[in-house]
Amino acid sequence: MCEYCGCQSLVSIDELTREHDQVVSLISGVRAAHRDGDVPRMAQIAREVAAVLGPHTKVEEHALFPALAGDFPDQIAALEAEHRRIEGVLAEGADLVAPQDPDWPDRLMDTLALLREHILKEQDGVFPAALANLTTEQWEAVEAVRAEAGSTLSRPPPG
Repeated sequence: MCEYCGCQSLVSIDELTREHDQVVSLISGVRAAHRDGDVPRMAQIAREVAAVLGPHTKVEEHALFPALAGDFPDQIAALEAEHRRIEGVLAEGADLVAPQDPDWPDRLMDTLALLREHILKEQDGVFPAALANLTTEQWEAVEAVRAEAGSTLSRPPPG
C-alpha cells in the first residue's frame, strides 16, 4: 500500500501494514467465493480475516488510537465504530459451516468494502499521524501491546 511518509520504517507500523496487506489478499478470496456462490468458503475466509484482525485491532485500540485520540477524537471514534461493525459481520461467519442468514453474504461483501476503505484511512491518515505525533514512550506502549496481542504474521529476524 502506501510508502510515501516513511512510517513503515517503524516495526509497529510495518506489522500493521503487512496485516492490512494480508486482509486485502483474503478479501480477494472472499470475492471469488461470493462469485461462485460458495457461502461456506466465504465463512471460512471471514474467520481468517477475523483471526488477522483480532490482534491487529487490539494494538490499534489499546495503544495507537489512545495515543492519537486527544488530537483526533472524532476520527478515532469513527474508526473504532467501524471496527465494531466489521467485527459483528465477521463474527457471523463463525458458524462451523456457514451463517444461516441468506443476507449474510451480501452484508459480508458490503462490510469488506468498508474494511478496504477503513484500511486506507488508517494507512493514509492514522499511520502518518502516529509517525508525526507519538513519543518514544507511546511507541514502546504500542510494542508492549503487540507483544501481548501477538500476530498472525511472523516477525523478520532483528538486524
